[in-house]
Amino acid sequence: MFSKILLFDIDGTLLLSGRAGYRALTAAFQELFGVERGFDHVPVAGMTDELILTDALARAGVTADATARERFHRRYCELFVDEIHLPGPRKGLMPGVFPLLERLSQLAQVRCGLVTGNFARPARIKLEHFDLCRFFHFGAYGDDAPVRDDLVPIAIERAGRAGVSVEAARDVLVIGDTPLDVQCAIAAGARSIAVATGSYDLASLRQTQADAVLADLSDTDAVVDLLLTG
Repeated sequence: MFSKILLFDIDGTLLLSGRAGYRALTAAFQELFGVERGFDHVPVAGMTDELILTDALARAGVTADATARERFHRRYCELFVDEIHLPGPRKGLMPGVFPLLERLSQLAQVRCGLVTGNFARPARIKLEHFDLCRFFHFGAYGDDAPVRDDLVPIAIERAGRAGVSVEAARDVLVIGDTPLDVQCAIAAGARSIAVATGSYDLASLRQTQADAVLADLSDTDAVVDLLLTG
């Protein structure tokens, strides 16, 4: 039995890839569906990759069956492998992320996982690029379910299969940068911490039902205390 399961979002919470995902998505969409800039004006913050693709297809008036979607998924991942290495705006880890994860990895009573709208393979590519894979033991991804609210239970179930369980749903914390991260925690009976390192500022996040709102994760001691005792 562990005291806490900590489920981190990736984009805007742990890191930014410098729009590598956008470039790979856009190139794959043009290559397979013949539409340029297919993801312009598509909302992405907190959304799963599956719903982002669905929105882009609808806006472009393109019908894609399961086979076409799988082909797109595969090509996007192939392109992303190269795009992640290119420079881009704000590319890098968010403030305090690496020291925080190192500290948490030393605590026997907690385990860290992921709840992200990213497809699983791009998520792993991002974490590998920034040397973060070793900190995460389980997770749920955008190809597990299109609706983010369904991802926390999947992550908890996978944690259980890895031998990680907690006494109550409130001992699970979701750490993310959007209102949808907060909402998926509420849907699962979990707690949430919102960080203003992504697309939403402090004022916007304070309008959510997050249990705590932080500017960033840079104060390691304070964040660890909040995660363990809040």
